[in-house]
Amino acid sequence: MEQKKLKIRDLTLRDGQQSLFATRLSQAEIDKLLPYYVNAGFYIMEVWGGAVPDSVMRYLDESPWTRLRTVSQAIGGKSMLSALSRGRNLFGYVPYPDYVLEGFYKEAIASGLNVMRIFDALNDIDNVKESIRLINAMGGVADGAVCYTVDPKPAAPAAPAEKKGFFARLFGGKSAAPAEPEKIFTDEYFVSKAVEMERLGAKIITLKDMAGLVTPSRAASIISKLKAAVKVPVDFHTHCTPGYGLASSIMAIINGVDILDTNIWWFGGGSAAPAIELVYLFTQKLGIEIDVDMKAVGEIRKRLLGARQSLKQFDLGQLPKDFDPLADKLPAEIEAQLDRAVAAAKAGDETTLLDACHAIEAYFGFPKPNEIVKNAEVPGGMYSNMVAQLKALKADDLLNDAMALIPMVRRDAGLVPLVTPTSQIVGAQAVNVALARKNGNADYASCSNQFISLVKGEYGRTPVPVNPEFRAQITGSPEEKPYDVTTYRKPENPVLEDLGGVKLATNNEEELLLALLPSVANGFLRRRRTEEYQAAQAAKAAEAPAAEEAKAADEPITGPTLKAPMGGRIISVDVKPGDKVKKGALLLVYEAMKMENDVTADADVTIKRVFVAPDDVVSTDAVLIEFEG
Repeated sequence: MEQKKLKIRDLTLRDGQQSLFATRLSQAEIDKLLPYYVNAGFYIMEVWGGAVPDSVMRYLDESPWTRLRTVSQAIGGKSMLSALSRGRNLFGYVPYPDYVLEGFYKEAIASGLNVMRIFDALNDIDNVKESIRLINAMGGVADGAVCYTVDPKPAAPAAPAEKKGFFARLFGGKSAAPAEPEKIFTDEYFVSKAVEMERLGAKIITLKDMAGLVTPSRAASIISKLKAAVKVPVDFHTHCTPGYGLASSIMAIINGVDILDTNIWWFGGGSAAPAIELVYLFTQKLGIEIDVDMKAVGEIRKRLLGARQSLKQFDLGQLPKDFDPLADKLPAEIEAQLDRAVAAAKAGDETTLLDACHAIEAYFGFPKPNEIVKNAEVPGGMYSNMVAQLKALKADDLLNDAMALIPMVRRDAGLVPLVTPTSQIVGAQAVNVALARKNGNADYASCSNQFISLVKGEYGRTPVPVNPEFRAQITGSPEEKPYDVTTYRKPENPVLEDLGGVKLATNNEEELLLALLPSVANGFLRRRRTEEYQAAQAAKAAEAPAAEEAKAADEPITGPTLKAPMGGRIISVDVKPGDKVKKGALLLVYEAMKMENDVTADADVTIKRVFVAPDDVVSTDAVLIEFEG
């Protein structure tokens, strides 16, 4: 009988760097690695999607389409290339109509994409079915991902706060947790979602454990049930943050998983997926062939250290010891731990398996299990983003408070699984609640537009219904209001008169970026048009307007001001000097922690000066607007 081969999906260039380094790996660093990926024999390479389209524009000033095409051309079909898509939301934070999905998938496949892993943060099948159909129709491989989550722990008690506003007076400013039944997220819940995705046409089924909360025993039960229930290959995706990742991957292998997601050594472990080198050691013990050229993986590993060192300022992990599983001899005590782990896995002894795996990871210098992440039930990428953003806000002291509030916010919002975008929405709201408590305000005194949309019902059906009283508190109405895609309006593609009369987006792929990620794409595309205009004119851009602004900024501020409550990016400014605005009128919209926030007038005011413009990045307490005194 032919020995079974375990296929590998390499996550290094997408999920690995997103989980450990906030998606800051540049195209230049990736280009150094691609020649060595060609011969590695990975079944799939995940190189796109997730936070990549947003982050490469936002932080690296690079084109997402260039990244996909460059990788595709270099790999030349030796491995399938995959991306992660949020189903109806694609890479953005709002649901899109079918014609946007179709246009995007068509461009992605034309640019070299093979596999689209499609998930919905709420596990709402209605949000993924059209994506599955479109990917299949266009010749791609639809990978249906079921998001794993667990029933929540008891919510943190709401802090006493001063009651402010009508709804705070009406509902007391406290969260109204819905009365959900016990054990919502059973094995049967996940299997039923997988069966439905296969029926819709998924060619791969992934158990997507974004938070690393699948325990070894749960991995064994769910994977075995998935293998019995579906005919297509089953993939297991997990993270090591809470300490289960490696052990659960071993249990998935023993229970017949077809594809396993891993990272290469320097980008593995911690808040990322397990390192392929450790998985290889176990497959050797289990007599299972890993369908990858480990010598070629070693060549990548040699160069990947330099890539990690280039990301030092974003590094949230710790460097493991250098290790080559094909050349380095393991000490006897680690060989013994490997044998102990395999025996425990076969016997279903979870405690011993975890103990042995933790000892192996500790020997190699991988991070210890993160108890905060484990208890708050959050994914590694969400955690790394929250740490990076709170550091930028100089509010590091709120991290533990915000993490402890996540289960409460999640429960209030309908018991949503935590995966982008819900992880970002819930995480940002937990920070808002922590800030509110610190300042003596009601828990939900400040809510992002996205949190309001989630509670309203615009992201789809939540696993349990949102308490109508809580929905009224947050949205102003107890009624659920699903998003109506027929109301979607394509973002404006303006003519840039100051740059020679060209349009902001000049081709289909740029128009898609503008449609999916309008706030960050606007600045990215304007920079491209500016560069092109300056090159064509062979002269510097006029500096007179800047000089006038600088002169105005030197004048002392004498009137009342509006300051930024948190650091972030200005999305739009809705007033100008001289405007007389009424109380409640929209002044501007700013983005903090990737959430958009409307800022309105607290009273009838006259605008004296505006100090910011769209796409400006501001710090906490920066003066945004001065009013007439």
